[in-house]
Amino acid sequence: MSRVLGRMSALLAAACLLLLPAAQAPHAGAAAAGPRAEAAALDPFTGYLMAHFTGESANGEQIYLAHSSDGLTWRDLNNGGPVLLSTLGTRGVRDPALVRSPAGDRYWIVATDLRIASGTSWNDAANRGSTSLVVWESRDLVNWSTPWLINVAGAIPGAGNAWAPEAIYNQATGDYVIYWATNSPRNGVTKHRIWYVRTTDFRSFTAPQLYIERPTGGQGIIDTQIIEVPNSVGGYRYYRASADGHIAIEASNSILGTWTSLGNLSHLGISNGTGGGNVVEGPMWMQFNGRNEWALYLDQYATGRGYLPITSTNLGSVTNFRTRSDYHMGASRKRHGSILNLTAAEQSRVLARWPSNAPVHRIQAYTHQDRYVRHANYDVRIDANVNPAQDAQFRVVPGLANNSGYVSFESVNYPGYYLRHYGFDFVLAANDGSSVFAADATFRQVAGLGNGGWSSFQSYNYPDRYIRHYDYQLRLDPITDTQGRNDATFRLMS
Repeated sequence: MSRVLGRMSALLAAACLLLLPAAQAPHAGAAAAGPRAEAAALDPFTGYLMAHFTGESANGEQIYLAHSSDGLTWRDLNNGGPVLLSTLGTRGVRDPALVRSPAGDRYWIVATDLRIASGTSWNDAANRGSTSLVVWESRDLVNWSTPWLINVAGAIPGAGNAWAPEAIYNQATGDYVIYWATNSPRNGVTKHRIWYVRTTDFRSFTAPQLYIERPTGGQGIIDTQIIEVPNSVGGYRYYRASADGHIAIEASNSILGTWTSLGNLSHLGISNGTGGGNVVEGPMWMQFNGRNEWALYLDQYATGRGYLPITSTNLGSVTNFRTRSDYHMGASRKRHGSILNLTAAEQSRVLARWPSNAPVHRIQAYTHQDRYVRHANYDVRIDANVNPAQDAQFRVVPGLANNSGYVSFESVNYPGYYLRHYGFDFVLAANDGSSVFAADATFRQVAGLGNGGWSSFQSYNYPDRYIRHYDYQLRLDPITDTQGRNDATFRLMS
């Protein structure tokens, strides 16, 4: 499957972004209030953000991010670890699509609800799989809501799945078109076809409508992605690439109107299985910043070589594409994703939140130096010989409630989960975007109360209390004696 989400045109980005917590996202229908105001002036795009998954490993079917400055050389963010984990449905996500609102004040990730790593067979996934998609929402591209499911394919008779979602804002109708592939019977033939719904808020949506069907027998279609080209280079406003045995390229001036076939990529020795050659899937569009040149990334899944970019300066003819060799995809294998062009402000926030070289620490207890802070079933304690080791590994990130002089502790193997106090006990909990959570998960690092060469961590919202262990459990307590000072002293170990 491939991720489809064409880069929103420059008119669909904004110069300024509202830095509001994701938890303040409106409920269904709120996004439809009033006409959508496009930004009068736009910051130039300076970088690129790719959302993707990595494969069928234990944590491979989750949300990963990569960054590029030139659109061809990619670096894994978050030290190559996932940045979002699905807690719903199959508890796995593939094929993430990144969507920006026209005003540039809201973002969504829409992904396939599928986890092959859990032991699900491809046959079961295609015929008896989830008919829902997984959605996250953000106001700033770095703080994301808890996910929710939208059952977009549930009303399709005999629907077996909902795969490879994409979404694009439709200026003609003032809402978003979500489109995906569903395997279902129609006119006596069961195969994958592309369906769509319309939505204003990624919560409520219209009834599913058939979008693309290949007329040839049992030939299915999947992995469709659309890109908008506002200045009509090549003669059309929209272009789409689809996996239908070949990688088919089509064009239109209307997202929901008539599309014209421009051909396929067989002349480059590229197919989706028909005719052999370099067998690929998951077409992923990107426009290079500041110029009329586009890349179409193709996943060489048959050989396991990952994405290959081909580029064009005029999408009006498939003969304008050429293959590239001057690219590097980073350390991890990148599967079916989407690329968002970043403004300088967006890029700064993303790189600060998920640096590619963020240090990973263990938190060593001063009084029991063979023990480290760890999570176990979401409880937090100090233990020796922690197994798995990642249960005792945390990224020390800028404080969620105050990023000046304060820190928060994010789990390495549960990204988006932080150490927070609750009733003065400590738990590992998912960031719900609330100001209460942020405050409970924020601490000032000060000189160790028991040893000035170590560290202690003072609560942001209860400054008379510090993190300490008591009977090996982590607590937030006032510190009044020598034992308490020693128990509240720790060292960050690389």
